Amino acid sequence: MLITTTENVPGHDYEVIGEVFGVTTQSRNLISDFGAGLKNIVGGEIKGYTKMLQTSREKAIQRMTDEASKKGADAVVMMRFDSGSISNDMQSVVAYGTAVKFK
Repeated sequence: MLITTTENVPGHDYEVIGEVFGVTTQSRNLISDFGAGLKNIVGGEIKGYTKMLQTSREKAIQRMTDEASKKGADAVVMMRFDSGSISNDMQSVVAYGTAVKFK
């Protein structure tokens, strides 16, 4: 399935099916939290958190793609991400866009 952040797909006309979403919520583990505390003192990238966010984005995209496929879509246009903290140790990521069918 084609996923794009643009509104138009060059060379394709399409009809809009509707909006689609993919949501995931991940929690951090104690080792990551301990490492983050140390990095807070000395500075630097917190690789455990970076990996968690990357995994969250991948899962959110897959769930969005699955929803678009169930609706008969050929592509998702105007794809975006949104994220936020639910508590001190949980992060939610949403991938969303417009499902379309090529004419």
